[in-house]
Amino acid sequence: MAKLEKFSDIFDRASERKGGSKALAHLLPLTLEADEIGQFSDAQLLSAMSKQVFQSGFVWRVVENKWPAYEKAFFDFEPFKVLMLSPDQIQQRATDATLIRHQKKTQSIVDNAYMVQQIAAEYGSFAEFIGNWPSEDITGLWQVLKKKGNRLGGNTGPYFLRNIGKDTFLLTTDVQSYLKATNVVDAGFTSQTALRQSQAAFNQWQQESGLTLAEISRIISLSVGDNRV
Repeated sequence: MAKLEKFSDIFDRASERKGGSKALAHLLPLTLEADEIGQFSDAQLLSAMSKQVFQSGFVWRVVENKWPAYEKAFFDFEPFKVLMLSPDQIQQRATDATLIRHQKKTQSIVDNAYMVQQIAAEYGSFAEFIGNWPSEDITGLWQVLKKKGNRLGGNTGPYFLRNIGKDTFLLTTDVQSYLKATNVVDAGFTSQTALRQSQAAFNQWQQESGLTLAEISRIISLSVGDNRV
């Protein structure tokens, strides 16, 4: 791995671009502790996960507006109830005009309900599994979601984690550009090599700064690109 830029220099550059450290602080994401995440029900997490799947590549506002109808159609996302849907009932929901007509994303709700239920059976709850996963291997959790779930690869799984308050960095376009330009990552971002290199860099910056992965990720993204004040 290439020698990392000091995080204090990245922070100073982001601060200068965003109007000072106080202004920058207001732009940073909040995260939850493990016990706080553990308070979520499996239904709440399945709902948040499913919403993220539908928002991927789609207009977020449309998904948000339709989500109350999804909560009703999928029994408030209680996993065991979702898994009782017959193939015909799933097909009906996939073609329902009050929802979003997308067969594969609709099927992902059922597939991910199965994942949630299986993990909950082993760890007590899906929320506890997520909450207790160590941040120094957050890309490992990304891989679990991708492998065991449906349509949770790419940035969909990480965005789901960020949205529920789990501390994670994001490989956004700006972050990827920075990591490539500074030779921190020398492989394609879908590869295991790139994930290991990214995780190692973020771990080092976290030790150096004492900030969360989410804060570090946002600061990097604000230190580059076309996002000056």
